[in-house]
Amino acid sequence: MTKTVTRLGVDIGGTFTDVVLEIGPERHSTKVLTTYAAPEDAIVEGMHRVCAKAGIAPNRIRQIIHGTTLATNALIERRGAKTALITTKGFRDVIEMRTESRFEQYDLNLVLPEPLLPRNRRHVVTERLDADGNVLIPLDEAEVEALADDLAAAGYESIAVGLLHSYVNDAHERRIAEILSRKLPDAMISISSEVSPQMREYERFNTTIANAYIKPLMKSYLTRLAQRLRDEGADCPVFLMHSGGGIIDIATAAEFPVRLVESGPAGGAVFAADIAARHGLDKVLSFDMGGTTAKICLIQKQVPKTARVFEVARSYRFKKGSGMPISIPVIDMVEIGAGGGSLAHVDALNQIRVGPESAGSEPGPACYGRGGMRPAVTDADLVLGKLDPANFAAGTIPLYPDKSAGALTETLGKPLSMDVTEAAWGLAEVVDENMANAARVHAVENGEDISEYTMIAFGGAAPLHAGRLCEKLGITRCLVPQGAGVGSAIGFLRAPFSFEANRSVFMKMNGFDATAVKQLFAEMEEEAKSFVRGCDANAEIRTEHKIYMRYSGQGWEVPVLLDQADISSPDPERYLAHFQEEYSKLFGRPVEGLGVEITVWAVNAFTEPDISDPVEPAAEGDAARVSGQRDLFDAARGQMLKAGVVQRDDLAPGQHVTGPAVITEDETTIVLPSSQELIAQPDGCLDIRVKTTASQRDEKGAANV
Repeated sequence: MTKTVTRLGVDIGGTFTDVVLEIGPERHSTKVLTTYAAPEDAIVEGMHRVCAKAGIAPNRIRQIIHGTTLATNALIERRGAKTALITTKGFRDVIEMRTESRFEQYDLNLVLPEPLLPRNRRHVVTERLDADGNVLIPLDEAEVEALADDLAAAGYESIAVGLLHSYVNDAHERRIAEILSRKLPDAMISISSEVSPQMREYERFNTTIANAYIKPLMKSYLTRLAQRLRDEGADCPVFLMHSGGGIIDIATAAEFPVRLVESGPAGGAVFAADIAARHGLDKVLSFDMGGTTAKICLIQKQVPKTARVFEVARSYRFKKGSGMPISIPVIDMVEIGAGGGSLAHVDALNQIRVGPESAGSEPGPACYGRGGMRPAVTDADLVLGKLDPANFAAGTIPLYPDKSAGALTETLGKPLSMDVTEAAWGLAEVVDENMANAARVHAVENGEDISEYTMIAFGGAAPLHAGRLCEKLGITRCLVPQGAGVGSAIGFLRAPFSFEANRSVFMKMNGFDATAVKQLFAEMEEEAKSFVRGCDANAEIRTEHKIYMRYSGQGWEVPVLLDQADISSPDPERYLAHFQEEYSKLFGRPVEGLGVEITVWAVNAFTEPDISDPVEPAAEGDAARVSGQRDLFDAARGQMLKAGVVQRDDLAPGQHVTGPAVITEDETTIVLPSSQELIAQPDGCLDIRVKTTASQRDEKGAANV
């Protein structure tokens, strides 16, 4: 990646907008409340703040890398453009029929989520291709012309085109797009053969519709943002973080905004992978908890796990299958509505429930004093002593403990006959258990023992909850990096430029065609590289080739990574051996006597990421200096304890802190339960571990630091 002197990373979250300015090894950061009506306002405010800290003008910035939840929120809240779908006759209802599976088998009152487009916005044309791309029924162009006139008269802003088997032959989709462009010059058009050229029409159609649905909104926002930044003096290239963990240019992002749906969380995973590389960790659980959601990702050998399909807006207890499938390359993670702004209530069974509804930044938790009346996780954290009301967000946002206490008492305390501390404890335990359960399920689904992992905690709220989460999961080590409160924004500055090209070409191993395979990989490699060259024309580009294989009759595939020999000299026996090895890792053994087939081919092109310098662990030295004490609730003990307060800036490498304690910094607070201790590392990471027998100091609960 081309080195730049001054770069800005910006992450728009549901509650806060994080801004990080990096000038060589120097870094300045801030958090600003997200401005929903005009998200660029928060970016500009944050940019000016960090520039003031660094003593530079915005015109010194040479590159801006941005990630945002705006695309996700538009899909969840269903506030996209007026959109139509054009599809093959007979397939109008694919997105409503879904896969015909029940994501909650025994719920007799199950209500399936509504499709993104109602039936009267889904239209059909006469045409048909077979699975090999051969034309069975020619496209009726007169019918398309008439339909285009009707769509123009109805005032559609965006149109999605998804035809059967267009991933093999895109001729009909492209012809429809040509007619639409002529008839509706102001409408935006998305075709499935460009957005998601993969088999499985439900996922492909839904992804194309989602892209069309948010395209006018995102294109307008990105255009405004670029202009506003220029007006403020930051006349430099703007790049976007995409869901797969890489960076794309603003033009590509505007054309394919669906690739931005998980851009913020992807930046966090890249940040955690960089920390894992520095500390030589092969098994890492990335824990990113912000103001609205918590994201959990497995990172193995310093590489985040990836997937081809994920779901947005799960409507049923975060259950797989209850959301909107998006079929694009993505970092595989579980995301739940458990952030600092997640709201609590008592359900019909007199149980405390937390999330997914969030207070966001408007009005925010009750303690913000901006009109919020219901208790959020931040309110519980404040009452339990995890937060300092005078120094939240570096003192820029005052907190009001009395408002937190009032909201907790009214919503939880009175209905459940609890005092305010008990209500706050119950709320915190529920949200921590929700996150622990999500982590356990994610690990089990990937065949992993989570207790063998090291947690890396970042995001504004994660360091407050990481200690308790480790206790629940049996994790014995946790790293809290420097800049944890703005981790995703830092991750943007560590990400490579990248783009992944996909093709669905069905091929049985007993009919393996080596010549066709070489040609397919060459075409995809050139496509992926061309996108990366658009970001950095002079960069050295690397590629990674992957195929998705399955036994005949199975419904889903196993990803198989290929080496250079597999690309230059494709050999079906080697491909089969790779598949059986990966299958055995997941399921214990291969299946004898079944045929094997390849369904999807992928090439990821990317620039060489910066290599992190390894960190030599610091030997334990002196105890850290305590700047004060405050009451801190220890959930494992169920009581308030006296905890030492340590300023993170005062910690030198090797200095140690023993829990219970709180370590404070501008963008977050690290809560250290009585069961844990930490040592400051040379790179600024706080290395938290379970106390050893020899270091069980001060069991009465007072801090000993």
